[in-house]
Amino acid sequence: MSFAESIPLRRMKIVRYITSGQEVVHGSQQPDGSILRIEGDIFNDFTVTEEACFASRLLAPIQPSAILAIGLNYRKHAEESGAKIPEFPVLFTKGLGALQHPGEPILLPTHLRSTEVDYECELAVVIGRQGKNIPRENAGKHILGYTCANDVSARDWQKQWGGGQFCRGKSFDTFCPLGPALVTPDEIPDPGALGIRTFLNGRIMQDSTTADMIFDVPAIIEFLSGSTTLYPGTVILTGTPAGVGMARQPPIFLQPGDEVAIEIDRIGRLTNPVRAEP
Repeated sequence: MSFAESIPLRRMKIVRYITSGQEVVHGSQQPDGSILRIEGDIFNDFTVTEEACFASRLLAPIQPSAILAIGLNYRKHAEESGAKIPEFPVLFTKGLGALQHPGEPILLPTHLRSTEVDYECELAVVIGRQGKNIPRENAGKHILGYTCANDVSARDWQKQWGGGQFCRGKSFDTFCPLGPALVTPDEIPDPGALGIRTFLNGRIMQDSTTADMIFDVPAIIEFLSGSTTLYPGTVILTGTPAGVGMARQPPIFLQPGDEVAIEIDRIGRLTNPVRAEP
């Protein structure tokens, strides 16, 4: 049995959008790019209707209930960071206000100023079924789908001024773009075999595969659910590969006017411009 075969979901890409009538709804994106409206709760019972909809604005595919993130989870990224391979997954959280939609700007902090804002392409896993102490062999039963994420990071606040904690440098508004679609697990039989890339102004900066993960998706879910309930809508960021701006010589950090694109095989491309916080 493949990792995805236990998932009782239909093969589809789920998008969330604002209609021309200003409703926020979910839809099933068809191969030709058209969208069929979804009725019901995507975490429970829902129906894909025959009603074609026009999306006036694409949103992040879900509104997270929590954002949990794993650091140092790619071997080559740990190497470029000069860090030891961790014994257990390294957990930090991002604030819910960090969520950003496809096509909307990443805002470089100016009030609580940062001059070292970095990109990080990541595979995001969305929990669809509540669970606690989930064994790795059952992890697939709790996954609603996968999407692209950018774990935007203010390195100065992460490394120098955060008191040893990552959360301040990771949780500024707009620091967690998600999208463009939530892809159901039957579309991705093996989340450990996906190409993952970052483009900055069209230049490829990160180019790897999820096979370089230290802890795979089932191991991450098993660890995060240990003595801890994972609720539907929890977004898990699974780490970033080598090639981050901080590790380059000289370092490359995001600047106003830049454009960042995260691309993952079988999921799509998440693109965001970069602006200064007004």
